[in-house]
Amino acid sequence: MFGTYAAVLAVCGASLAIGQAALALCGVQRWSWLAPAVGLALLCATCWGTVRLPGEASALIILLLSVASVAYLWRRLDGGGEVLWTGAPVALLALLATALPFVAEGHFGILGTSFNPDMSQHLLATDRLADGHSSQLLSQGYPLGPHAIVVALHGGLGIGLVQGFTGLTIAVAVLASLTALTAFREEPPQLRIPASLVVGLTYMAASYFAQGSFKETMQALFLLAFVLALRETSTNPAWGQLPLRFVPAALLAMGSVYTYSFPGLIWLIPAAAIWAAIELARNKRASSAGGVGDGGVEDGPRPARSAPPSSATGPAVERSVIWASLLFLVLIAPEISRMIDFQRFETFDPNGPGLGNLFGQISPFEALGIWPSGDFRLSPGDGAVPALGYFLAAAFASVLLAYGTLLCWRRRETALLAGLAAAALAYTAARVGGTPYTAAKAIEIGAPLAALVIVLPLLRRPVAWLYLLLAGGCSLLALANAPVGPGSYSPALAGLRDEVGAGPTLVLVPRKLLAEEHGAPYIAWELRGGRVCIDSADGIEDRPPSGVRFVITKSTSSQPPFPGLRVKRIASTYVLWEVTTPVPGHTPCPLIAVRQARQAPPR
Repeated sequence: MFGTYAAVLAVCGASLAIGQAALALCGVQRWSWLAPAVGLALLCATCWGTVRLPGEASALIILLLSVASVAYLWRRLDGGGEVLWTGAPVALLALLATALPFVAEGHFGILGTSFNPDMSQHLLATDRLADGHSSQLLSQGYPLGPHAIVVALHGGLGIGLVQGFTGLTIAVAVLASLTALTAFREEPPQLRIPASLVVGLTYMAASYFAQGSFKETMQALFLLAFVLALRETSTNPAWGQLPLRFVPAALLAMGSVYTYSFPGLIWLIPAAAIWAAIELARNKRASSAGGVGDGGVEDGPRPARSAPPSSATGPAVERSVIWASLLFLVLIAPEISRMIDFQRFETFDPNGPGLGNLFGQISPFEALGIWPSGDFRLSPGDGAVPALGYFLAAAFASVLLAYGTLLCWRRRETALLAGLAAAALAYTAARVGGTPYTAAKAIEIGAPLAALVIVLPLLRRPVAWLYLLLAGGCSLLALANAPVGPGSYSPALAGLRDEVGAGPTLVLVPRKLLAEEHGAPYIAWELRGGRVCIDSADGIEDRPPSGVRFVITKSTSSQPPFPGLRVKRIASTYVLWEVTTPVPGHTPCPLIAVRQARQAPPR
């Protein structure tokens, strides 16, 4: 627990300080709730750029940057007290919400092992990255910015890899809720706090948190912040005249690349293009009408404009776009060759793992936040709630989204609408030309924007409270249903995979690891590619199952669990035994395929 929350504190503190300093260098004089996301983006890039330096250099550089940021902001920042009085309640409630999985399971550990055991690959790649070695993910161009943050936590603070990833995942949920405050800064606390939490921890974000998918939640955060950064340039007078007004958006795009590689830009570039096209069209229309707006009937207050519509074009804006674009290209230049390599990753293979850990296509209505299931992968009616409940919830949320979209158009919330349109296009492309696995990711990444379009224009209406109540309840349900796996990790088990090969293997581990820590899917995934039986070391029979050639025990004891075994290798806390005379007969051990649907849906 202490290591996990030390990681949360370190990531959040560094992100807030470094992000606000970057915004201040762009000319932003008041505290901005875009700082958490901008800071996390810079943290990804800095850790990845320094992770190969010897010793604890990466952690030391982040510490120096954080201290320098605080020193630079000291007495230069207006509204610094907002960090405490506005952000503290949101951060605290987000921390309490994300603690639900660990409270329900009674222990800390790897999130989502029985939902999605892929964390073992991330842990293995991070372990090798920390030791300066290569890995399959590294050689394939896989984006390792988040992994580099965990390496810095491990080297600088001595935080374990499991605790580092869990802490990073929690920190992203907290930072997303804080970032949502950007849209609600003018609202009273009783409105902005629940609204920010529901946007930052909307149902699909909570569901991906529950399965330990930190990359998708980070990409959703960067998309949300990118859209809000565009919104600030047209609705915040303090931003509208800044020469470097688009640099924060460029920094967020950079963070997306180091987290999600080139696919992250599939959302950001269309969002920026659609926003620019809408702004140019509306400003041209307003200019031709003599400076009068588009004449739509408003519902609710209109955001303050930074300047007359004609200021949205011109040399100053063009220079700002050019500077931001050049900065973005310079910052991602070291990653371009790896982005090219990543296009051959198996996720993009149409003949590859199309389902992943899913059971089929998931409904796009899940992006709207009201989905009464603890497991987002289930079809309507497969859980405790009848199918009619799902359809009514989807209909209610769809009506609110349509109405919210109309009100956003009337209020000139062009950035939000552009982001929502880009998310819809990304989902459509994934659904038509991709796989259910990629389509589900597209739904999750766009979900916070869908929630924001619903909540923001309706926040002062009673129907918004009903939405917040239902959506918040669904998010809490997803969090409470999250499985928490083993609290420790060693690459030794994965390292034995080559030695056992396809030979049937029996793995004997403590009963607690199987009964309480959801260890079976994790162990199976570590030894994928062969036939594997997994059993408790307590009360075992006097011989292994028929056909078993190897036995792995989680112990360094020289006492064999069965007669007729000889030590083949001792690796950390595991011992690999070879069966001298296998019991004849067909083995009952199932094949753990590299590409498989890893679990049937729970009922």
